[in-house]
Amino acid sequence: MINGQNLLNDLKPVLRRLEEDIRNRCDEFEEIDSGLKAEYQNAVKAERTAETYTVWRDDLIIQSSVAWILACVFIRFMEDNGLVESIGISGAGERLVQARDNHTLYFREHPRESDREYLEYVFKGVSNLPAVKELFGIKHNPLWRLAPTGDGAAMLVAFFQKIDSSTGSLIHDFTDENWDTRFLGDLYQDLSEAARKKYALLQTPDFVESFILDRTLTPAIDTFGLTEVRMIDPTCGSGHFVLGGFHRLLKLWQEREPETNERELVARVLNSVYGVDLNPYAVAIARFRLLVAALKASGIRKMKDAPDFKFNLAVGDSLLHGARPKVYLESEGFFEGFDPIGYVYETEDAEKLKVILGQQYHVVVGNPPYITVKDKALNRKYRERFRSCYRQYSLVCPFLERFFDLAVASRDSDDIVGYIGLIAANSFMKREFGKHLVEKHMPQWDLTHVVDTSGVYIPGHSTPTVILIGRNQEPLADEIRAVMGIKGEPGTPEKPSEGLVWSAILNQIDQAGSESEFVSVDDVERKQFHKHPWSIGGGGATTLKIYIESNCNERLKKSVKEIGRTTHTCEDDVYYLDKYSTIGQRFSKYSIPLIIGENIRDYKISDSLKSIFPYDLVSGKILKNLHSIISRHFWIYRKTLKSRMDFGKYIEERGLLWYAHSMFFPNRYKGKFSIAFAFIATHNHFVLDNGNKVFNRSAPVIKLPQDSTMDDHLKLLSILNSSTALFWARQTLFPKGGFSDGKWQERLEWDSTKLQKVPIPEKRPLPIAKTIHALGNRLQSLLPEHLVKHQTATSSSIQNTHNKFQKTRQQMIALQEELDWQCYNFYKITDQKLWVPNSDDVPPIKLGERTFEIVMARKMRTGELETSWFERHCSTPITKIPSHWPGEYRALVQQRIDLMENNKNIRLIEQPEYKRRWAMEPWDKQVKAALNQWLLNRLEYALSGRDLMAEEEPQPTTKQPRLISCAQLADLLRADKDFLQVAELYKGRPDFAIVKLVETLVGKESVPFLSNLRYKPSGLRKRKDWEHTWDMQRKEDAIDAGTELATDHPDYLTVKEAEAKKKEDIGDIPVPPKYQAKDFVKASYWKLRGKLDVPKERFISYPGCERDTDKTLVITWAGWDHLQQAQALAAYLEEAKDSGWDLERYLPILAGLQELVPWLKQWHNELDPTYGIGMGDFFADYVVEEARLIGKTVGDLK
Repeated sequence: MINGQNLLNDLKPVLRRLEEDIRNRCDEFEEIDSGLKAEYQNAVKAERTAETYTVWRDDLIIQSSVAWILACVFIRFMEDNGLVESIGISGAGERLVQARDNHTLYFREHPRESDREYLEYVFKGVSNLPAVKELFGIKHNPLWRLAPTGDGAAMLVAFFQKIDSSTGSLIHDFTDENWDTRFLGDLYQDLSEAARKKYALLQTPDFVESFILDRTLTPAIDTFGLTEVRMIDPTCGSGHFVLGGFHRLLKLWQEREPETNERELVARVLNSVYGVDLNPYAVAIARFRLLVAALKASGIRKMKDAPDFKFNLAVGDSLLHGARPKVYLESEGFFEGFDPIGYVYETEDAEKLKVILGQQYHVVVGNPPYITVKDKALNRKYRERFRSCYRQYSLVCPFLERFFDLAVASRDSDDIVGYIGLIAANSFMKREFGKHLVEKHMPQWDLTHVVDTSGVYIPGHSTPTVILIGRNQEPLADEIRAVMGIKGEPGTPEKPSEGLVWSAILNQIDQAGSESEFVSVDDVERKQFHKHPWSIGGGGATTLKIYIESNCNERLKKSVKEIGRTTHTCEDDVYYLDKYSTIGQRFSKYSIPLIIGENIRDYKISDSLKSIFPYDLVSGKILKNLHSIISRHFWIYRKTLKSRMDFGKYIEERGLLWYAHSMFFPNRYKGKFSIAFAFIATHNHFVLDNGNKVFNRSAPVIKLPQDSTMDDHLKLLSILNSSTALFWARQTLFPKGGFSDGKWQERLEWDSTKLQKVPIPEKRPLPIAKTIHALGNRLQSLLPEHLVKHQTATSSSIQNTHNKFQKTRQQMIALQEELDWQCYNFYKITDQKLWVPNSDDVPPIKLGERTFEIVMARKMRTGELETSWFERHCSTPITKIPSHWPGEYRALVQQRIDLMENNKNIRLIEQPEYKRRWAMEPWDKQVKAALNQWLLNRLEYALSGRDLMAEEEPQPTTKQPRLISCAQLADLLRADKDFLQVAELYKGRPDFAIVKLVETLVGKESVPFLSNLRYKPSGLRKRKDWEHTWDMQRKEDAIDAGTELATDHPDYLTVKEAEAKKKEDIGDIPVPPKYQAKDFVKASYWKLRGKLDVPKERFISYPGCERDTDKTLVITWAGWDHLQQAQALAAYLEEAKDSGWDLERYLPILAGLQELVPWLKQWHNELDPTYGIGMGDFFADYVVEEARLIGKTVGDLK
């Protein structure tokens, strides 16, 4: 019996090993790699890709690796289910014996061959069967593009023959009397993580597929007739819609013609279902699943008896292959039949694609990818072909156009048109890129149903979705049937198809005017769906939103001068630094506080990051002469930085210096005040900032006119932070998903364009805004990170600070309530004035005591409500108004509760999804983090002599760089009373082991000195690419140096001559690939280095260099430059010699020095007066000589 999950889990490591095996074979055999390079160059020229060769080839290697695994899986399925006679790979009992006998016999006849040739022999044998020739045939099949080594193939054979020692049975038995192939869909989706991300692999659940086919294929059959109907899924993946259509059509044919031969009926149905997908192995799975379904339906039990079924499935890009409709081509100046494909990949069958994508269908269904297009060449191609592609578009846009393209269109009023149905990411509804799709294209289509499925539990789908049903014609009705969400699935249903939200949709979709706890259904004016953004909130939310807007004559846009980020680097890893990191301190003079969205919460801003800032701190003008510290840092990433692209142009093409931020907005940077807000957040977080910071995309700012006062900012701030503003936002902004127990968990995208449409009432609560702002500043000053910065922490100082923090926070919670209730009146949602006139009279409030929370607690008591709100916010539900409050305030809260019962609109807004959460990291965790930072800074001080916590600008140190063991460092710290005091607080006990503590602290903040200790093989390959880029950059620099010589110097070059010489001698320097977590030996190294390998660690570690008498890790400070590191390492080598180390132990030290030599020659090779030689040359010679003394060469060190 097939255990799909176990098979998937066991095959994942096999895939990784197979990828590595095929990659090594490509590297070993030049003829293989040169063929791939030729294909890559053709693809680049045809603008089918803009990826680097390494990335492009890796994708092909993944495809081929998966193809080999799937081929074995297909054969194993056929072997165990008796579909084939000869057993080539494995089987249970006697079949395993037969497989091994066939294997032995093959090698008797072919003694010089390997398991690769054996498996190819098995594949070719099966491919002679007519029904599977496309599945295993050579043409258009990644199976035959790249092959593993003999050892790699042997690994596959061994995997499928492996026996469970406890049972004596095969671990993976594919026997299934029902021939169920659903497990292949799981392999398609999850086998390769890299492929899943690149192709957005996601299966469509059966219940969603059935729902869409009910409203497309079923009426299409009624409209066009069973004999005529054709359906296609242009994004077919592993074939769920194709299979669903096959079974429906076959059942109808069997009912109509019960006497007709089943094979004939199957052939008819196969001629009615079509599918295309970009992913070769997705199509292979779809083809095999459809084949098994066809065999089963035909009553065929042996593959040899099967006819040559014709499957209308093909590998290809549905967005590029096939001509677009004549009306589109004429508007773009193209001739009918125009096809933009300039180059066809070997896996693509151009002729078949031309047929499949060159005709129209009665039904077009699918689940298009939810991702944006990362490949720049493809991005441009899609933009050229589909006018809905706007800004940073999601693939939903061009695919929605393509779906309507492929549907039968109306040519005159009497024609019958095709049906379209899809489930898609709902991002287009509210994000700005969807504007053209909604306002320019949807008015041309007859959209009939919009079903909000964002609250439905769909396994594997974390992205909020929507189902769209329509027909390819001009709109007929003035209304669209809309299923609008009210509440998401409260938990994880045992059967997703029986989830509460999905069941509500099924029960209500045909009942306009119905409303339940989860959805409401109405026929909504079509014109509402022709305006961007969409608002499809149910339960009266849309009506209240319109009411709020109608009561306000002003929008936020009227008050705003500018809105948006202040900076955009386009390569954050190069610029953004932790302010306490060693590298962050080195650049402190050339950096500025950077604010990101997650650091803007509840009226306070924390600045845990810095951005390298190559601008004047006052004027914001670019600096043309950089200090060597910053220029050397930028040099390492020069090619990457020069390759940054915005607005379709590289940075220098836009007239900017290559090291500048890709976008910097001086007007948003300058000025005393800004209103900053979190771009992605569950709730509205707007905070007044006093300047001298930069804000990235995750934390945009609002700039008011230059003459605006602080009061002007605070008035606006009060409105933006109100629950009414959040209610409006939830109906307008794009939801990012991420909730399971209510929309209060759902994150919103607070984009600037929509935010400017916030309705602003005439009255604005200034006094209370001033008080909350002041309390927010006080709350910020009471955080543990500020406490440890200004004094050595004690248990009493921490507790006193916590008490003050709690009191201040409770005051803010209470005043936020007053602000919310004032705004209900200002927005005319109620005419009652239910707030305390004087802020001083408002008692502090704990979480759980707010009006809406008391109402929630009462509903929980009666069983009307289940929620994790109180648990998630560490609060206690109460059903009675607290007795310790003043009588007048208790009476006011009762009035609010009464109004909630009687006023539907107030009841709608006074819900947790519109009320501030006041969520915060637990106090103890904040204290622990602050103490950890203090201890790490103290360790650095012991090594460097620089107090990184106390000094704004760390001063030069007289300490000499050296390598030191953790035990030695601990010995230094034993005399530091402050360190011991804070360490005791950190560990929670006085008898902690100081050496172990130092090792733990250092271990999380250190990275090894040698590349092969930092990276896995995949990372070393990328490091090699980076080193090649650096070598090319050094050659560029050598040529450019000629432009700085005297004009009469024989090597002088003009700038133009230098550019020509660089082009001729060097050519285009490749952009080095970015690293991934899987490229690093440890997760901590990835965390410290990131995708561009920026060294953000505090310490350098030297594994393998431990002393005989001290086995603790050897380290040094990461703040030393390359020369200081080399000097420390060389001194340690001399100590090792004096200690009588074995010669072999010198090798890692010499290898470390050798890795430093290129940088020493580049940055430190000026003539040293002491040695009479540049230090780069000195250490290069030193390594050669030391290696020679132990019988090694420099090459042996790599």
